[in-house]
Amino acid sequence: MKEIQDNETLRILRERRSVRAYRPEQIRDEELQAVLEAGSYAPTAMGRQDPWIVAVQQPEMVAQLVRMNAAVMGVDTDPYYGAPTIVLVFAPKPEHGFNPVCDGALVLGNMMNAAHAIGLASCWINREREMFDTDEGRALMRRLGLPDGLIGIGSIALGYATQPPAAPRPRKEHYCRIVK
Repeated sequence: MKEIQDNETLRILRERRSVRAYRPEQIRDEELQAVLEAGSYAPTAMGRQDPWIVAVQQPEMVAQLVRMNAAVMGVDTDPYYGAPTIVLVFAPKPEHGFNPVCDGALVLGNMMNAAHAIGLASCWINREREMFDTDEGRALMRRLGLPDGLIGIGSIALGYATQPPAAPRPRKEHYCRIVK
């Protein structure tokens, strides 16, 4: 059992935590490419690769996304916690895809785990569906070159953490069950 528990991939999965405070410096292009590639290898329904991944580093567009997400929340704080990179995930509307929300969620999960594996911090951010279901959101999707018929699934804040993440909380009792 120890050999299995010492597996690097399983260790990364146990150690990854959501980070909610980022340093302002931008991540390296090679790091971003590695995270995006990991997202592109997430399993998708029937192998269709329906999700679309868009990494935003342009400061003006990051500020627009911050403002849009904060408006959905009804706050004036930064829902992306100061991350210099925001990675958005879109997928076909449910009536046009096989399993778009689940596919997009797997893409986001792969990217967060990959980010942790290479020393980056990340946090899943919600409200992209509401953000991109507005006139401003649809205009931004066109500006990003995305096809019609997509919905926002979620995003990740991505960057370098200001401090190491907290230790994981103990897992709840009876989290998993085995039926033989």
